[in-house]
Amino acid sequence: MRQASIRAAVAAVALLPLLGGCVIYSNDGGEKITVASDRVSVQTETLEAVRKVDFDGQKLNVVVGSNGCTEASSFEVKIKDGDPAELSLTRRAPDLCKALVREGVTVSWTYAELGLEAGQPVRVLNPISL
Repeated sequence: MRQASIRAAVAAVALLPLLGGCVIYSNDGGEKITVASDRVSVQTETLEAVRKVDFDGQKLNVVVGSNGCTEASSFEVKIKDGDPAELSLTRRAPDLCKALVREGVTVSWTYAELGLEAGQPVRVLNPISL
């Protein structure tokens, strides 16, 4: 009986490399981590905290923090198809300007720019900052 247990454990360890895959972890704070099991690689992506999101069926308006130089082109927008579609905003580079804009700035994209149909339901995955 003991030898069978040892053989099963050895077989499981030998097969472990063949079970390689990818695990994606996402938490509510907006940080996503990707881990590949055959060789360890960690990738982090921090989603921009947004203050307000408004859809009017034709356009997406998002209020974000700014130091004076934030505009729509400051963000990478990712859309994942689904019902509703899932949208995430990642800042491409930090806003290093010196003017603190307390109320934030509104950045906008039309549904056409996002590759969405007018009125299509969309869920924003970014965390909310008040």
